[in-house]
Amino acid sequence: MILDKDGNTTIVFQETTSITEFIQNLTEAYPGIEKDHIIVNLFSFKKLDTNDILEFLELSNRHRAMKKSFVLVSKKISYEDVPEEMSLVPSIQEAKDMIEMEEIERDLDLS
Repeated sequence: MILDKDGNTTIVFQETTSITEFIQNLTEAYPGIEKDHIIVNLFSFKKLDTNDILEFLELSNRHRAMKKSFVLVSKKISYEDVPEEMSLVPSIQEAKDMIEMEEIERDLDLS
């Protein structure tokens, strides 16, 4: 697993592994990045379905409860196919934009 820190945001991606191993690795690395906003880049996975995305739900909910953004990035799944409390976008730039919008909402006490 590769962690790329950019300010208060960490982009996480995996070159070769299963989604289950990736989530396990992310869970183990989580204490070191829990204070950052997290972007999970899923581009390296050739096959991805809604059930794979739902594997991130618990970690996403825990992270968002701490008032930090947790955004998944994939073009293989539509944001309409995931629960409303999860953030899924098709590009890294859109993930960064979403984090910026969520920070503004938190600053204005809208979320």
